[in-house]
Amino acid sequence: MDPALGDGSLVDDPAENAPLVLNNRSFHDVTEIVCGYTEKAPGFWWIHVVGFAATVASITQIMILYLIITGVGVWGLNNQVDWAWDITNFVFWIGIGHAGTLISAILCLLKQQWRTAVNRAAEAMTIFAVICAGIFPGIHVGRVWFAWMLFPVPNYNWIWPNFRSPLLWDVFAVSTYFTVSLLFWYMGLIPDLATLRDRAHLRLRRGESRNIELRFPVPLPLPTIRLPFKADVLRAYIYGFFAVGWRFSSTHWYRYEKAYLILAGISTPLVLSVHSIVSFDFATSVIPGWHTTIFPPYFVAGAVFGGFAMVLLLLIPLRALLPNFEDLLTLRHIENMAKIILVTGMLVGFAYSMEFFIAYYSGSEYEWHAFMYNRATPIWGSDKGAPYWWAYWAMITCNVLSPQVFWFKKMRRSVIAVWIVACFVTVGMWFERFVIIVTSIHRAYLPGEWGMFFPTPVDILTFVGTCGIFLTLFMLFVRLLPVFPMAELKAVMPGASPHDYHDEHDDDHDSEGGH
Repeated sequence: MDPALGDGSLVDDPAENAPLVLNNRSFHDVTEIVCGYTEKAPGFWWIHVVGFAATVASITQIMILYLIITGVGVWGLNNQVDWAWDITNFVFWIGIGHAGTLISAILCLLKQQWRTAVNRAAEAMTIFAVICAGIFPGIHVGRVWFAWMLFPVPNYNWIWPNFRSPLLWDVFAVSTYFTVSLLFWYMGLIPDLATLRDRAHLRLRRGESRNIELRFPVPLPLPTIRLPFKADVLRAYIYGFFAVGWRFSSTHWYRYEKAYLILAGISTPLVLSVHSIVSFDFATSVIPGWHTTIFPPYFVAGAVFGGFAMVLLLLIPLRALLPNFEDLLTLRHIENMAKIILVTGMLVGFAYSMEFFIAYYSGSEYEWHAFMYNRATPIWGSDKGAPYWWAYWAMITCNVLSPQVFWFKKMRRSVIAVWIVACFVTVGMWFERFVIIVTSIHRAYLPGEWGMFFPTPVDILTFVGTCGIFLTLFMLFVRLLPVFPMAELKAVMPGASPHDYHDEHDDDHDSEGGH
């Protein structure tokens, strides 16, 4: 094998179809690999990661409680900068959340077979990121106990939400998007949940099931606790309940594929519209730096850009930690995602440059000042330099310059290089939201209204805690649900083609519920 072709999933001839599953895996092998992640005991690394992430996640609860008791004055806000890390974090998480379903739905509509290795994780990432994003609109209003007034709930005082408020637009848009994304994710899980259900029933019939054992992840002579019930009983009931009677019949598959395609068709324009509505939080105002029509496509391109980076950031470490993961998430998948990051990174860079062109071409000195002297010019380069120039150039470095290494095939095919760039892009997308929000409002029209924002420990720890929430939920997903869609993986394997003649046959459906 040519070393330049990596693990065998890469080909230099575009007309040649490279394998999407390596090492000549059979259907049975795919079922065993994917189900093994949920059925076998987790490694100590998983227990330590979940323990650390859950500990970090608890920080958010403590900070929110402290915020409710004390008030939003514990944040670094002031009279001039009344939106800062709270809305920055909201837009950051909602961007990641929009990216997951957009990636899966668009690749599904475009019939891209390589999506099978990334769509399940991307959809799960969507759900968890939207959960993290939903924390901030509720707590940033100050009096958290009145946050329910954002919803159109009838009340005795006839106080209805202000439908002219972008905050209310976010409530309707994000809640609708979360519902559709959850249905889209759950719809794809149904066949795999049925496989896990059938495998649990099979082990119970064969008497191969064992009681649940609790082992402590510390190197101490502590006894293993054995609970008086079997894990497969829980799996059979829980997975069976959510499998909603799936039996792998042709009727089920027909209705499933039709419903999945409809949801993909609904999700794609929904994501585009919802993230455009999030951009309207800024674009519909008259504040220089926000009042621009480029924001909707700019935000959507940034969501896809940051979403693929987050998928790589999560899946590449799992590829090294979970057994046989490399056979299902190949270098071909990683290279394709690196190419998309390169393209969307160039689109984002084009949007950055167009902001300056629009500000110059408009002839508005306030707009030009917002971009040139509130963002880009260092304080040592001009008396009117931007105090937050470092944030702007960190954004440019991470989002525009770092993806350019993907012009080189060697870098696209280096797992370490791709993961490092994904880290840079994720950091850069957070800085992008910070630059858009804070640098546009920290200097008003009069110098007497100029003010600086400095984050407090509560600002920082609240955001760090949401990262812990996201990581905890994602690691629980890896442990409890199939990371890959088994049926879709098998559909892109050579043995699935009716024109492919192999002596190998799979009996997963009859013996283990696989399909």
